[in-house]
Amino acid sequence: MKALVLAGGSGTRLRPITHTSAKQLVPVANKPVLFYGLEAIAAAGIRETGLVVGDTRAEIEAAVGDGSAFGLEVTYLHQEAPLGLAHGVLIARDYLGDDDFVMYLGDNFVVGGITGLVDRFAGARPAAQIMLTRVGDPGQFGVAELDAHGRVVGLEEKPASPKSDLALVGVYLFSPAVHEAVAELKPSWRGELEITDAIQWLLEAGLRVESSMISGYWKDTGNVADMLEVNRLVLEGLDADSRGRVDGASELIGRVRVEAGAVVERSRLVGPVIVGAGAVVRDSYVGPYTSIGAGCAVTRSEVEYSILMPRASIDGVGRIEQSLIGHDAEVTRAPDTPRAHRLVLGDHSKVQISS
Repeated sequence: MKALVLAGGSGTRLRPITHTSAKQLVPVANKPVLFYGLEAIAAAGIRETGLVVGDTRAEIEAAVGDGSAFGLEVTYLHQEAPLGLAHGVLIARDYLGDDDFVMYLGDNFVVGGITGLVDRFAGARPAAQIMLTRVGDPGQFGVAELDAHGRVVGLEEKPASPKSDLALVGVYLFSPAVHEAVAELKPSWRGELEITDAIQWLLEAGLRVESSMISGYWKDTGNVADMLEVNRLVLEGLDADSRGRVDGASELIGRVRVEAGAVVERSRLVGPVIVGAGAVVRDSYVGPYTSIGAGCAVTRSEVEYSILMPRASIDGVGRIEQSLIGHDAEVTRAPDTPRAHRLVLGDHSKVQISS
């Protein structure tokens, strides 16, 4: 079995972060979300992995390399534009050959891995196997319809009137039969080749499609709120570990990890919190569910329930929470007078100002 990881999306819901960074490389607990998927693939015993990339290919290739760090053999497959999940399968046809494969969306996060799913597919070998979860807003997802016996009888992408609340999770397993289905597809109303249409084609051809309800936790990390929630979840499993330098005037409470080379001075950190290598926290408070990336600086400030990407700095700010701060970003206190806000914002930014 091979793996096909889709990492070519543009990440419009995470702008302005994704104007300059691949959405699959936004960190969760100081590790790119893409890496969790690659580790799950390797843990399932799969080695050959095709990584579909687009405009951010150089950045992703620099981060992943040849895949050996994950125990994988990675081949890069270039997608000129994000034209749908099934389009990713279409361009990978030669790479996949006649092998079974797992398709994993690079910005999805699945707790518990995929080993059990892969083993089940290998034993039963249906034409396709999908994972489902109940959601409150099924119209935002691919939706599956099951009959009274729990068999998949229909699928639809982002339907206006969903027939169920069962959304497809971003992990799929396919036999080579899916290639014939993909070759027959026409673009949907969204202008994309939909993987749900390909699976529907398999059903209508009389082939077997199996499903299972996800037993762990799943998130599509496509927006800031979901990124922060996944960061919270991963930090819940953090072990306390202090390898950096923490002075006697500082207090570490609960599960706080201070990586080697980090410095904490005259500060109070309440876990779960991770402070990346080379970061500095000085005269500050860092609250629960905060990830401070490598090389960051937090001075005379308060931060909670946030992600700071590498080399970001916060200085003299009373309190920041529920925030995603990008690479090399600087957040400072404005002069007390005159009382005004001075902003430099990228396209599609959202700012909330209380006064």
